[in-house]
Amino acid sequence: MDKPIFGEKVKEKDYQARYAAYIIVSRKAGQEMVLVQAPNGAYFLPGGEIENNETKEEAIAREMIEELGVSVEIDYYIGEAHEYFYSRHRDTYFFNPGYFYCAKSWTQLGEPTETTNQLVWLKPTEAIEQLKRGSHKWAVKEWLKQN
Repeated sequence: MDKPIFGEKVKEKDYQARYAAYIIVSRKAGQEMVLVQAPNGAYFLPGGEIENNETKEEAIAREMIEELGVSVEIDYYIGEAHEYFYSRHRDTYFFNPGYFYCAKSWTQLGEPTETTNQLVWLKPTEAIEQLKRGSHKWAVKEWLKQN
């Protein structure tokens, strides 16, 4: 199956590859899921850029401490989706291959180490409406099909 592609690739623009891993963290038997609200107000699934020589799973583990203050046990891989977008904050065009997972369980370890984001728990249908990136919306819809 071809990977879904979101966003529009603007011709004559140089894109920087930003490989990232994200995870759906839910509670109340999947009735609520957490989203991360960035300082600019945009909502995203928890996760982020894969740094240096990290595996996708290592990136998720690090991002969960940073963004949620939790450790997660990965249940399964949802899939890969690509997105093209422009970041005004970084003044950069990005090609963003995203790798999406579902958490089996999670344990609160403490407060998130990043303090600039807000966390919000929403019903999955509300989360789809709030998420900024098409690839994140796609991942939640795929997750809903399996739950």
